[in-house]
Amino acid sequence: METKTAGAAFAALAHESRLAIFRLLVPAGKEGLSAGALGAQLNLAPATLSFHLKELRHAGLVSQRRAGRTLYYAADFDTINSLILYLTENCCQGSTCLPAMADQFAKPPASRTQQRRQTRRS
Repeated sequence: METKTAGAAFAALAHESRLAIFRLLVPAGKEGLSAGALGAQLNLAPATLSFHLKELRHAGLVSQRRAGRTLYYAADFDTINSLILYLTENCCQGSTCLPAMADQFAKPPASRTQQRRQTRRS
């Protein structure tokens, strides 16, 4: 990730409303949330929400898809993972911790059921 791209992402997330939007979209996963659901949960006027979503999309942090008349927004996990890797690029003085961290961020956490199954197999 280039410094300019990272700067745009940080600038987008630096606003309280945009950070709140992004934090709602992360647990929603790839399906995302409709603009109406976002606006209702955050109590944002449609025009204000639209402005903030445009900024997040411009920074590459959010994707948009249309289903009929409804717009759905989802967090772009590839971009946020790249941003995390950008931040930690020089961590641990060059030791091998970065690849381990990258694996941690690339995989969704196991559900409790999956964790129990793994524990039983061990």
